Amino acid sequence: MSEKQQWATRVGVILAVAGSAVGLGNFLRFPGNAAQNGGGAFLIPYFVALLLLGIPIGWAEWTMGRYGGRKGFHSAPGIMGVVGKGPVARYLGITGVVIPLVVYFYYVLVEAWCLCYAWNYATGGIGLQGSEVPAQVEGSKAFFGEITGSGFDGFLADGALHQSVVFWILTFAINLWFVYRGLSRGIEAFCRYAIPCMAVFAVIVLVRVLTLGTPDPAKPEQNVLAGLNFMWNPDFSKLTDFQTWLAAAGQIFFSLSVGFGVIINYSSYMRRKDDVVLSGLTATATNEFFEVALGGMITLTAAVVFMGVTLTQANTGGTFSTGFFALPVVFAHMPGGNFFGAIWFFMLFLAAITSSLSMLQPAKAFFEETLGVGRKASTTIIAGITLVGNLFVLWFSKDLVAMDTIDFWVGTFLIFVMAGVQLIAFGWLFGIERGWKEAHEGAYIRIPGIYKFVIRYVSPAFLLIVFVGFLFQNLPDQLDEHGVVTSQGWISKIQANTTMQLALGLVLAVILLLVIVTVVGARRWAREGRDLNGQRDADSEPAWTRD
Repeated sequence: MSEKQQWATRVGVILAVAGSAVGLGNFLRFPGNAAQNGGGAFLIPYFVALLLLGIPIGWAEWTMGRYGGRKGFHSAPGIMGVVGKGPVARYLGITGVVIPLVVYFYYVLVEAWCLCYAWNYATGGIGLQGSEVPAQVEGSKAFFGEITGSGFDGFLADGALHQSVVFWILTFAINLWFVYRGLSRGIEAFCRYAIPCMAVFAVIVLVRVLTLGTPDPAKPEQNVLAGLNFMWNPDFSKLTDFQTWLAAAGQIFFSLSVGFGVIINYSSYMRRKDDVVLSGLTATATNEFFEVALGGMITLTAAVVFMGVTLTQANTGGTFSTGFFALPVVFAHMPGGNFFGAIWFFMLFLAAITSSLSMLQPAKAFFEETLGVGRKASTTIIAGITLVGNLFVLWFSKDLVAMDTIDFWVGTFLIFVMAGVQLIAFGWLFGIERGWKEAHEGAYIRIPGIYKFVIRYVSPAFLLIVFVGFLFQNLPDQLDEHGVVTSQGWISKIQANTTMQLALGLVLAVILLLVIVTVVGARRWAREGRDLNGQRDADSEPAWTRD
């Protein structure tokens, strides 16, 4: 029988949810997206998406999770079956286990890269001193390729282990250890110390960046004010580009962990009268502080100061490029650069590990409640699955194709699907009035009434528009006015690339496994007399299933 778990404190669950959101997306992805999409102009659709998608979906997740927990369920399939009132919602809820579990296949490797970089900076740097900026950018990319093995497949192909393999073994073990220890003694305990440490490290680097002034008198246009101006003054012409709105919505999903399957799991361990409205808003605000006030201001300002706006835009925009390509060049020019580089990348490691811990917990809870096993067995199962996934991504490291494929189809595409399922389940199947009443049980503040309309109509419509645009932009080949392919779409890429096909095969295999386990779990829940289709009120459940 799975063991009963709860959060030790309200602050603990807020920090844990914030920790799941505060990750590499805040410090690597957000600055790149902002630079590529007009600097300050990106912030306008970004905050619109926050208000119309991020916050309302977050509130829905917190509420559904707590309600499902009162029914005795802690996994997305179990909770969605109750809220969505039937097997269709339950099996769509499997997406909430697939996403964090499969994203972990590559995310923990990026986590290992951060620790590897921190180690190299702490022990002498990465060898970029004494060159011109363009040469240093190339040197930074070469070091990244060496660390990640992106020049070839197979982590032994060059006759020795990648450095990152050694650090992957360490991070893999750390993650399993804290997840095995459970919610309060593992995840909550780690986040209670890691989040404040991240804030301190980030503030140290931010203060250093904001006091750089104009380090090169020969380039007076490259100064701190120019960097801040680039981030906060919008280029309004970018607002007419649908790609800017698409990138902003994608950033909100990636950053806040909404539609990820984590929040709905974490909130299921809360008691009936535990606040979810202010807690959800506080976790969101914490993430936004780390993302905009720290991640954006550090990365974009420093890059403009040392590289100028043009090179900053040329070396940002990807998930990894800003942090792993541009910032090492910044540290090479900064007095005490190795020290600040070590702090920066260790902070990224802490941010990554608070997120990766949250990716394992939903799968652990899923196997415990579907199979009726304890934490040792569930930890062993997820260790086996993620070990296979990690080794797959490690082996197929050439050009990071396997990683990019999983990131697109699971870390982006499926998140849109899960967010849509949750909005429909909360606003329509569970019922907005019933959901509203449930959300305000024990709430410290009230949600503005306009959000009833937003959750039922505006958020689904906004999400649908963004999702259709996302598919149009990414699946087919993009052609110019003469019919010439300017950008290859994912359909063509998959047809021509065996590694991508294998990566998708791995994802489908995981989905099939989880479907089978869900079938087993549903039969087990039915035998136990659980209300797996949400036909009874939560207060009528047997005492053993609720607080």
